[in-house]
Amino acid sequence: MTIFRHSAVTHTGRVRKINEDSILSLPDHRIWVVSDGMGGHEAGDFASQTVTAAVAALPPDMGPKEMMRALRGAIHDAHAQILAESERSARGVIGATVVALILTDDHFAAFWAGDSRLYCLRDGELDMLTHDHSVLADLVLSGAMTWEEAERHPESNVITRAVGVGDPLELDKIRGDVRPGDRFLLCSDGLTKHLGLADLAAVLRAEPMETVAEKLVSRALEGGGTDNISAIVVDVV
Repeated sequence: MTIFRHSAVTHTGRVRKINEDSILSLPDHRIWVVSDGMGGHEAGDFASQTVTAAVAALPPDMGPKEMMRALRGAIHDAHAQILAESERSARGVIGATVVALILTDDHFAAFWAGDSRLYCLRDGELDMLTHDHSVLADLVLSGAMTWEEAERHPESNVITRAVGVGDPLELDKIRGDVRPGDRFLLCSDGLTKHLGLADLAAVLRAEPMETVAEKLVSRALEGGGTDNISAIVVDVV
C-alpha cells in the first residue's frame, strides 16, 4: 500500500481581518481540499466552510471509484447549500473556489472550480495541473501572458466559476498516475499572488514535509500577505 504524508497551513495574511479560506486533510479518505470563500465576512467564510464540511462528512470506508463519486457529490451538495443561503439572506453573491485531490495507490484525481490550484513536483520539475477559471485564464492559455503576469493584473481576482454561484455547478476534473516521490501542492490564490512557479518549485524541492507548508506561507507573508493564504502539501512516499 502506498504511504502518503502531508502538511497543511492556512493564514489570514497581513491585510485581511477574517480568514475566508478553509482547508481539509482526510488522510484516511486520501482526500485533501482547499476552498477560498468570497462574499465578505460571514459569507465567504460560510461558503468555504460549507465546502469542507460537506467533504468531511463522507464516510471513509468506500472504494476508490465510489469515493470519487462521493467527493464530487459532496461538492455539489455544498453548492446547493450555499445557493440556498444566498437566496435566504439576500446578501448578494456568496461562493467559494475549490480544489480537491483524491489519491489511490496508483492514480490521482482532482476536481476544481475557480482559481485555487493543484501542482505536482515530479523529478524536480513543477507542473500546474489545474487552470484557473478566471477572466484572464484564456489569455494565459492562449500564450498572451504568463500566470505570473496574470497575478499582477488588476483583474486577477475576477473568477468565472465558483461553488454556490450559478446553476448548475461546473467542476473540471483531471486525473493521472502517481509515482513514488511525487509531491502535490494545493493552494489558494493568496499563495500564488506572491510566489511564482520558480519560487514554489524552489521551496517544494528544498523543504522537508515537517516545514514545507509553513515555509510556503511564510514566503507569501514576506511578499506582502495581501490575501488569506492556504497551502497543503502531500508527499507520495
